[in-house]
Amino acid sequence: MATKRIGILTAGGDAPGLNAAIRGFGKAAIRDHGWTLLGFRDGLRGLAENRFTELDGAALSGILTTGGTMLGTSRDKVHRMVVDGEVRDMVPTIVDNYARDGLDALICLGGGGTAKNAKRLMDAGLNVIHLPKTIDNDIVETDSSFGFSTALEIATEAVDRLHSTAHSHHRIILAEIMGHRAGWLALGAGIAGGADVILLPEIPYSVEAIAERIEQRRSHGSTFSVVAVAEGALSRADAAELDRARALVKDASTPELKAMAKRNVKALEASHRANTFTLAEQLETATGLEARVSILGYVQRGGIPNAADRLLGTRLGVAGARAVAEGTFGVMVADRGHDTALVPLTEVAGRIKYVPTDHEWVRAARAVGTALGD
Repeated sequence: MATKRIGILTAGGDAPGLNAAIRGFGKAAIRDHGWTLLGFRDGLRGLAENRFTELDGAALSGILTTGGTMLGTSRDKVHRMVVDGEVRDMVPTIVDNYARDGLDALICLGGGGTAKNAKRLMDAGLNVIHLPKTIDNDIVETDSSFGFSTALEIATEAVDRLHSTAHSHHRIILAEIMGHRAGWLALGAGIAGGADVILLPEIPYSVEAIAERIEQRRSHGSTFSVVAVAEGALSRADAAELDRARALVKDASTPELKAMAKRNVKALEASHRANTFTLAEQLETATGLEARVSILGYVQRGGIPNAADRLLGTRLGVAGARAVAEGTFGVMVADRGHDTALVPLTEVAGRIKYVPTDHEWVRAARAVGTALGD
C-alpha cells in the first residue's frame, strides 16, 4: 500500500503553540504511521503557489518550545486571494495542487477564518482537518484553543505590572487587551490580574457607570484604578449604532445594498477600535484623575508557549493524526476536558464563541467587586 502524503499549514495570526501542534501531528504521522509530511509555506498562499518543504524528524526537532510558526503564515482567503494585483478564486488551483502533490489529506492550523477556508476546501472535495488556534479563545465547540493560555499569562502579567504605576501616580490606567469580537482574554486577565473594571465586547459600557465605580474606590481611599479593556469593547451608543448597521445588512434587498451595508459595518468596527483613548479622555473629565492607555498589542501572542499550550497543541496534533488514520475528514479536532472530540466543520465555520453574559467567569468577577461597565 502506498505511503500517505499529508499536507500541513498554519494560517491566520501567529500564536504560541503552533509549533507544538505541528510537531505533535508530524511526529505521530512519521513515527506511528510512516507517512510523508509536506509543510506548506506561508499559509494558504503557499498552498495556492505550491510552495512546500518535506518535514522529517530532524525538521520537527527542537520546535516544541519555540513561538510563532516554523512554516510562516498569512491571512489569505482561498476564494478571494490577491494575485498579481487582482482578486481571484484560488480554490480550483489549490485542488489541482493537492492532486499534483499526491496528497491524501490537508491539516489546517488556525482560527475562525481558517475554519471557514477549510470548509471551502472540504466543499471542493479535499480531505481536510482543522486544528483550532487563537489567543482569543473564540472558536466554537472547543473548550480551548492553543495560544490562549500563554496570551492569558502575558496579559495578566501586564495588568499586574500596571498596578504599581497606577498606584504611584494616582492614575486610571486602561490596559487594551486583544479580543475584537469576544472578550475571553480581557475577562480572564482582568480577573487574574485584579483589574477594578473589565470591559468586554459582549457587555456594552457607559462612561458614567465606570466613573461611578472609580469614585466609589476613591471614597474608600483608593486613588487609582486599573481598567482591562478588550479591543472590541463598545459603549452603549456605539453598540446601538453597530446593531442598526448590522440590521441593514440583513434587510438589504439587493447584493449591491448588502455590500454597501457590510462596508459600513466594517468602517464602524474599525473606528470603534480606537475608542480606548477616547474613553480615557472621558474618564479624566468625569473623575478628575489622569488616565493613560497601555496597548499590549502583539506581545500577547508572541514568545515561548507555556506548558498548557505545548500540551494542548501536542494533544490536538496527535488526535489529528489519529483522525487521518481512521479516515475521518471535514472536522475540527476539539479540546474536551481531558479528551478530544471531532466536530464537523459545518458546525464550526462562520460561528463565534462569545462570552455569555451569565458565564461563571462573569459571575466571579462581579462577586469579587469587579465592575463590568454596565
